[in-house]
Amino acid sequence: MRRRAAEFAEEMQRRRTVRHFSDRAVPREVIEDCLRAAGTAPNGANRQPWHFVVVTDQAVKSRIREGAEQEEREFYEHRAPQDWLDALAPLGTDEHKPFLETAPCLIAIFAESYSIGPEGEKLKNYYVSESVGIATGFLIAALHHAGLASLTHTPSPMGFLNEILGRPANERPFLLLVVGYPAEDALVPKIGRKELPEIMTDV
Repeated sequence: MRRRAAEFAEEMQRRRTVRHFSDRAVPREVIEDCLRAAGTAPNGANRQPWHFVVVTDQAVKSRIREGAEQEEREFYEHRAPQDWLDALAPLGTDEHKPFLETAPCLIAIFAESYSIGPEGEKLKNYYVSESVGIATGFLIAALHHAGLASLTHTPSPMGFLNEILGRPANERPFLLLVVGYPAEDALVPKIGRKELPEIMTDV
């Protein structure tokens, strides 16, 4: 157990977010297995209130980029407070999101505010955000374990994803995950991670 825990911690320490992707195709089976892993996440009342849309069609990716960049322009030019912009500055982010077209795969993650029963009735879901957040964490870890890079992207608001991807009213976009291989010249920000004593307390 100690060996497996240490090896997994070391593997996850190597995970990095990238914003420069290769257009090299990703095996479909790898994505499906990673989604199977995500589907094992704990969730409220076992409602499993998530839906994953895998986007590889170039025309659809282009539409998603167009919608995302429109919202991002509004964010950077009008909605973001200066302290938020200052915090983002070291990461070099702006409203331009070419990775949404370059990366071979986008996974749009939707949270189901309620489920639809066999008779068409509404079934309340519980702890939706928490459940979908945990599943997303599982997915990111699985993708990294498989040898893929990912980027969490959250343009706000994200309602355009429902329209482009044809998702029903009971689903709200939770996060857009960009997936693929890093570009050969990919740049990764030099960031630090808090040491264990900073994130853990013994009682």
